[in-house]
Amino acid sequence: MLLLDQLTKLAVRAVGDALHVTVIPGVIDFLFVRNIGAAFSMGEGHGIAFAVLALAVIAAIAVYLVRAPQLARLEVVGMAMVAGGAIGNAIDRLAFGFVTDFIVTTFIDFPVFNLADIGITVGVVLALFGYMFLSPAAREVDATAELNARDEARVKRKAKQRGERARKIRERNER
Repeated sequence: MLLLDQLTKLAVRAVGDALHVTVIPGVIDFLFVRNIGAAFSMGEGHGIAFAVLALAVIAAIAVYLVRAPQLARLEVVGMAMVAGGAIGNAIDRLAFGFVTDFIVTTFIDFPVFNLADIGITVGVVLALFGYMFLSPAAREVDATAELNARDEARVKRKAKQRGERARKIRERNER
């Protein structure tokens, strides 16, 4: 992801401001945009702060991947995509003072973005899905819930059996 991101940005910067290509009419265009802000061009002028934040996120991801006892493969892939995207945009910020964005969605009003942004977004979704549904921790929660449901059913059966015995004893005593 990181390599593909950097290669596409290199090509876009090589063409420069002359770049405006319709890739799929009415859907996607390529247009060179120097993004000096963060996502969706917010926070313009704070490029170094965003680069430092990206490096902190990358460090946090690395620590999480090393320290987490067991992770779902999809969770690891997602985290790697987030880290790769963050590294790609941090490289741009530190080397050029801006992030190279170039993908324009013409069918909706949406900010210009790049492959690193796609990696971050898809990576977050994959990591969350992996964590919530596929990780050993998620399976453990499912197993605990199943055990709790079994225990609850057993308690209800025993209570019902005690109630039936008590009813039978009352009926015998009434005779």
